[in-house]
Amino acid sequence: MAEYPVFTLMHKNIPTVDLEIDSNGFIYHILKIHDEKHLPPGISTAKNTPDRDSLNEWLRSRSIPASRMGIQEVLEKLSVKTPEQLITKCFGLSLSDQYWLSPKGSGLKWENINFFTNPFSTDVGNILFGQDPRGDRQIDLLSPDNTSDGWLQKKWIIQEGRRCLIKGGSAYFKQEPYNEVIAGEIMKRLGIPHVEYRLIQDQGVPFCVCDNFVTAETELIPAARVKDLFKRNNSDSRLTHFLKCCDILGIPDVASSLDQMLALDFLISNEDRHFHNFGFLRKAETLEWIGMAPIYDSGTSLWLNAERVGQSVQCKPFRKTHDEQIALVKDFSRFDPERLSDIEEVILSTFSSSRTIPAERQKDIVAAVKVRILRLEKMAGR
Repeated sequence: MAEYPVFTLMHKNIPTVDLEIDSNGFIYHILKIHDEKHLPPGISTAKNTPDRDSLNEWLRSRSIPASRMGIQEVLEKLSVKTPEQLITKCFGLSLSDQYWLSPKGSGLKWENINFFTNPFSTDVGNILFGQDPRGDRQIDLLSPDNTSDGWLQKKWIIQEGRRCLIKGGSAYFKQEPYNEVIAGEIMKRLGIPHVEYRLIQDQGVPFCVCDNFVTAETELIPAARVKDLFKRNNSDSRLTHFLKCCDILGIPDVASSLDQMLALDFLISNEDRHFHNFGFLRKAETLEWIGMAPIYDSGTSLWLNAERVGQSVQCKPFRKTHDEQIALVKDFSRFDPERLSDIEEVILSTFSSSRTIPAERQKDIVAAVKVRILRLEKMAGR
């Protein structure tokens, strides 16, 4: 007899593995595997049994990180001790993929509870934003906000039938929402597939909002899950190993898409393009790889954390500096500096609604980006 509640990890309506999960949201025991090929990518297996630590790491990656701003106060309001305890409260459902946890004997079907086509609660998201409009009623924890990552303030809403993500900024400047919009305008001009962000204001505080680019048929697989699928040879660089992993899986057009991403990150001085904030799209039921996801999550850029606008900053994921990383780009065909001739107007008009970003800083950012454009133009031989 199971010591803890039993759940089946489902992939849409495909059972993958039966699990015992304790009250803290951790997998205590793996009971039975149903379909190994539909397990989340990156889950290691031995003798046809998934590794428990590997599955626990994957499950933890679905929870709100402990670094999320104000998370301890939120957990107290939700009457839970850790973010991991929230996962089973929403059946592990997410708006990024089609995996979920079905309680044993529940008879639940994916089409009846998934967040892509069914309503969800905004209670958790509102509380994460410092709002608590529920009154005396009990908090409804059936929310995709239970499984949203990242340290910035964020929440999911349904707007005119679309699933939309709202994100905030940090520190004094609260610059991240503006950076997302500027990055999108640059990519639009360069023809780079991207997620479009829109600026909104709430009581004078800036936020950005974007439509979900994942559908009920597709799912986002973070690059981190792909790079760890195969052992890296000592002679391979991080980029070479990553491209080999993608090639083994049959993911199309990765090299050219990475060139575009690295060129963008050079232009905007992105400090935080780690392996969890870019990734790939695949079809959930057939497991067919579609290609790289449109570029998203570019807020930690435009010298957000630098002491001085224009200075060199560390970067990710393949090298530690932008000067080293941009040297990895082989194809600059997407880059046409003429398409960025209005970059000053783009940046200043985007920042125009800000009450916290000084005019001098805005001008410094314009000048620094123009320098990056000229440098990239020279590298591209234009």
